[in-house]
Amino acid sequence: MANSGVMKLVCLVLACMVVAAPLAEAAITCGQVVSKLAPCLTYLRSGGAVPGTCCNAVKNLNNSAKTTPDRQTACGCLKNAYNSISGINAAYAGGLPAKCGVNLPYKISPSINCATVR
Repeated sequence: MANSGVMKLVCLVLACMVVAAPLAEAAITCGQVVSKLAPCLTYLRSGGAVPGTCCNAVKNLNNSAKTTPDRQTACGCLKNAYNSISGINAAYAGGLPAKCGVNLPYKISPSINCATVR
């Protein structure tokens, strides 16, 4: 990842931590969500084969978000990441969980209302 990409990721993690701070009952943090899904960034921008490390990250994140507050936090973090990182392809992002064999209770999208995620 280029140096500017690393800086964007660091800024995104910090922003997500600030946004998620009021959600004290959630055990998962935006920092965890973003760092877990970092292996997916190349796929989300350019497609091709989904790396195994990316699918492992998607599965681990899904397994970590067991409660409604955790799922809502993860959803908000994904939404913020989607809107903050340039070049993410909507079709690749929306289809990633299915490509990894994970059934999320929401679609990864910049327009999702995370408050409705259960």
